[in-house]
Amino acid sequence: MVKIFVFVLSVVVSNACFAESEVSFPADWKDWMPVTTPLTKIGALPGCDFDSSSLPPIYQETVETYCSVRPEGPGAVAVLVTSSETKAYQDKLGKMQDGPVMILHLKELSVLFVTGYKEGKPTYGAYKEDGTDIASVDPSSPLSMATCRTCHTGYEAFCVNGQCASSSY
Repeated sequence: MVKIFVFVLSVVVSNACFAESEVSFPADWKDWMPVTTPLTKIGALPGCDFDSSSLPPIYQETVETYCSVRPEGPGAVAVLVTSSETKAYQDKLGKMQDGPVMILHLKELSVLFVTGYKEGKPTYGAYKEDGTDIASVDPSSPLSMATCRTCHTGYEAFCVNGQCASSSY
């Protein structure tokens, strides 16, 4: 009995140390609408050996960040939006309903980077497809909410209130 309790306690504590998503896991994510973006037109993020120096800084940082998740590159991607927010997404104003609303799906890694809103402010999460929270409390980790926030707020030409999108698609 004591061994079982210690094991369960250690699993709970371990998950609490590494799981820090700010937005809930969208269990219905497979029903969300895929949207077309410059990234989805390509179909994948470039490999980590790609020379991104000629691209805008947001793309350079995106490649660098996701190569930290998987050294050979994250591979195939999709951008998904909850069906009730597709018009708001297309408006590119960063004004969305509260709750999870957008996902960057790294298909080959089975990872969902979720953007949501709470009281009109963006929140972020990192999950496996099965709902396991994989967000990190280490602010330097590519899986930390601090990393999400830095990128989503650091490029005003591309990002508005947590919604990052080029106006050219």
